[in-house]
Amino acid sequence: SVSYDDEGPLDAPTILFIHGFPLNKSMWEHQVESLKESCRVIAYDIRGHGNSDASEENFSIDLFVNDLLHFMDALHITKPILCGLSMGGYIALNAAIKFPNHFAALVLSDTQCLADSSEAKRKRMNAIENIHEYGVEIYAEVSIKNLFSSESFTKNKKEILQVRDMIVGTAAQSLSYTLFALSERKGTCSKLQDIEVPVLIMVGKEDKITPPVAAQLMHEKIQGSLLKIIDHAGHLANLENPVEFNYQLKTFIQQLDD
Repeated sequence: SVSYDDEGPLDAPTILFIHGFPLNKSMWEHQVESLKESCRVIAYDIRGHGNSDASEENFSIDLFVNDLLHFMDALHITKPILCGLSMGGYIALNAAIKFPNHFAALVLSDTQCLADSSEAKRKRMNAIENIHEYGVEIYAEVSIKNLFSSESFTKNKKEILQVRDMIVGTAAQSLSYTLFALSERKGTCSKLQDIEVPVLIMVGKEDKITPPVAAQLMHEKIQGSLLKIIDHAGHLANLENPVEFNYQLKTFIQQLDD
């Protein structure tokens, strides 16, 4: 079973939010509030995260894409705008490439088209070992240091606590399964030129995990895409600077109607 929020008028344009790792749908609360008057806004918990069921089978980006398509079918969602951050961006990109006629537009935030380097894979394997040896709380403390901009540690303390709670609330097995899935994912850079729907790319100016140079690479490969750098933000641009993030998102959606 999948846990999800579904707000706004049913006859309005639909935007479907896919959260990052190791978070859940509550990370989108600023966006849901901002958009629910003008859009049907849906945010769901990926398998094994938030309140969605996990499973005994190994996780993979392909599995997450299949879950997304089944979820859309169950809710009779056709041609949504798909917005994914980080891991959510990997899922959105793979879904749009495999099922190009299923989506009206893409919003890719703080994500990339490159597969993990051998160094990044090694770090993920170390993280799995550390979770099992030292527990989820230590993993949460380490993760938070990389997720936020330096400015956020003084200005966004509420959001930092919120993210910590999301990580600590995720089962160790789900964290491990997802880390492995992320390490095994294939790159999508060579297929970006095939994307024909409108694309907005956003990235926090201080994103250390998927930096602006990674966003620039996608921008250059996706014809007609828009690139917006979000000031005062790291890897969680939608949480760290929701005013700017929401402005860019709303402007993009309005342009789709024009």
